[in-house]
Parts: sequence; C-alpha cells; structure tokens
Amino acid sequence: MSISELDQLLGSQTGIWRGLRSENQAWPVIASGFAELDALLPGGGWPLGGVLEILSPCLGIGELSLLLPAISYLTQTQRWIAWIAPPHPPYAPALLQAGIDLNYVLVVDCRQANDIPWCLEKLLRSGRCGMTLAWPNRLGDHQIRRLQLAAETGSALAVLFPKQRNLGTGYTALRLSIKPTATGLVVQILKARGSLQRASITLNL
Repeated sequence: MSISELDQLLGSQTGIWRGLRSENQAWPVIASGFAELDALLPGGGWPLGGVLEILSPCLGIGELSLLLPAISYLTQTQRWIAWIAPPHPPYAPALLQAGIDLNYVLVVDCRQANDIPWCLEKLLRSGRCGMTLAWPNRLGDHQIRRLQLAAETGSALAVLFPKQRNLGTGYTALRLSIKPTATGLVVQILKARGSLQRASITLNL
C-alpha cells in the first residue's frame, strides 16, 4: 500500500488519532471567545462532545470568565446551560451583562455528591443541553468515560471543576490548569485530544 493510499484510508476513518496531526478531527468545536486561546486548541475552540477539566488553586479566580462567551453563544442558539451543584448561585446580573439568555440557564441542586455524575450524564445525553458545569469530588476513570460518551451523544461540553485532581485519567478531551494574574489568568494546556502540544497563555479578562 502506497503512502497516498494509506493517507486516503486514514482520512476516511474519523475515529483514528494521528499523533501530532490534528487536521482530521471528528468532533465539532465552539469558539472560546479568545482568539489567542482558540489558536492553541485543537480544532480552534472548546470541544463539543467532550469533557473539559479545569484545575485551579481555588474557586473564584475568574475561571467562569473563560466560559462566558461560549455560554452566551449556546443560550442564543437555545441550548441549555446546566449548573450542577454550584458552590455559589450564578450571579444573574453578570450573566446578563455577558449576553447570556437566562431562560436557558438551569441550576440543579444535588443533595448527595453521588448524584452529580448521574445528573451530568442524563443532561449531556439529552441533546438539549449545550454545556454542563459541575464541581464534583474526584471522579474515577469509569465515571469520566461515561461522561465523555454522554457528551459525544448529545454534542455537548461537560465542564468539570474538580475539588481533587483526577490523576491518571485519559478520558478527558481537554485538561487545563489556570492561575490568577493581576489582570486575568494564566491558562496552561495539560492535555488536548488529538494533539501532543503543551502550551500556556496569559489572558486579560
């Protein structure tokens, strides 16, 4: 088999990852709203149909600011944004200022931590939800894998702000770490599906 024939065969199989080559992606993306960040992300945005894990030293350092442009876009296309057991209620005036349609914001209060993965999976699979946000304790590989499959089914983005880092899991589509600066955030790409690139960028928020 020639190289060109092999390339043609690989090009027809969207489920094959080709190492550093990421032009043959089988998943849709949504722009983050930060052009310099999109330039570093495979496909040019957040992965719809994937799990995004955001690691931060503490809450309230501007982590949600990273997601507001995408949340705004999704609500304008009439897709729900589900906040699962948030540590604090979403601040409606800030969401409105960011262009978010509150009619498509859903807050779910899970009484037990074990309910969070179940709730996430149901919402992600529904097809009505464009993004879920959750602050769970550490999730196991099996749970992350189920969320990944559910996100693929519903073409949604599952965003996790874990209280404990999910060490070793290979099922997240994208893993970032963030640190605050005087004017914004330092965002480091720790893992990205379809790419071996590791990069960091400072965003002014």
